[in-house]
Amino acid sequence: MARMTSWRLSRVGLCLLAGGAWLGAAASSSDAGESLQAIKSRGTLRCSVQGPSNPGFGVPDAQGRWSGFNVDWCRAVAIMIFNDATKAQIVPLTTQTDFPALQAGETDMMAANKTYTLTRDTQLKLNFPAITFYDGQAIMVPEKSKLNSAKQLDGATICVQPGTATELNLVDYFRKNNLKFSPLVIESRDELRRAYAENRCDALTADFTTLVAQRTLLSEPKQHVILPERLSKEPLTLTVRHGDEELRDIVAWSVYILVNAEELGINQANADDLATKSTDPAVRRLLGSEGNLGELLGVDPKFGLNLVKSLGNYGEIFERNLGKSSALGLDRGSNRLWSDGGLLYVPPAR
Repeated sequence: MARMTSWRLSRVGLCLLAGGAWLGAAASSSDAGESLQAIKSRGTLRCSVQGPSNPGFGVPDAQGRWSGFNVDWCRAVAIMIFNDATKAQIVPLTTQTDFPALQAGETDMMAANKTYTLTRDTQLKLNFPAITFYDGQAIMVPEKSKLNSAKQLDGATICVQPGTATELNLVDYFRKNNLKFSPLVIESRDELRRAYAENRCDALTADFTTLVAQRTLLSEPKQHVILPERLSKEPLTLTVRHGDEELRDIVAWSVYILVNAEELGINQANADDLATKSTDPAVRRLLGSEGNLGELLGVDPKFGLNLVKSLGNYGEIFERNLGKSSALGLDRGSNRLWSDGGLLYVPPAR
């Protein structure tokens, strides 16, 4: 307690109860951005996901409880702000409504398989604090079609959601390869999948992981194959509005901390033990056993420990929702740590 009360409380606005119970680090009105201050005043984080038909990434159960890879990132940010994962209010939206809702302030952030692009950054005035998943657009066809390449789809009718980067990538790919296609555009992901299942189109295109998830909802998943080509790069990110750097930092470090935790060998099972026994300075800083990372972000000094204990490290989040033992059965692929040959390489927590 002596260490905690020695902090510059006026700077970080720590809210403490008698006995040192943590209520959340509420930055002063002069420090906290408008969005972050509104979240704290409301007492909940409104986080949009694509759903409800997005297995592995975001689905509700019969009681309306949400789970999934993207849902866990909503909860990670809620833990950072409130030290309470239940403060994340999951808001299911479509690809046509999620950007407008965020821009209008109806939601605080998105964890919705959104690709970081120059246009979205500059024209939509959005920030993309951290990449959570490296993906690529693909095309799915019925196995009975006997196709083994997207280049065999000349003249095909392809199901695609309108007004998306997916639609633009499809046009670019066919133009580049001097192929023709007819789009069947349907806004609802469920309706689009049904159109494909009813053979109203020859193929369905989306991000690879979205196709894997949608395939599990077809009556005979094994009768559909995803062609090998990747039509695009799709770095999928968390998204917030321009203009609140404090919130952007918190969202970014909710991801970076959990990637660093995996790299340092910190997981749900050993986090408590390492917090008290580890002599590794990097481990001790991340778990709040020394240093002032929490103070710098204006959050609980034990935020790293709380994140890992609640959600697991990045690898645990991936495996639980998307990995080999999940319904999707995905390999980590590009989403392995850089030290394991993947693309996950994040700033150090120091």
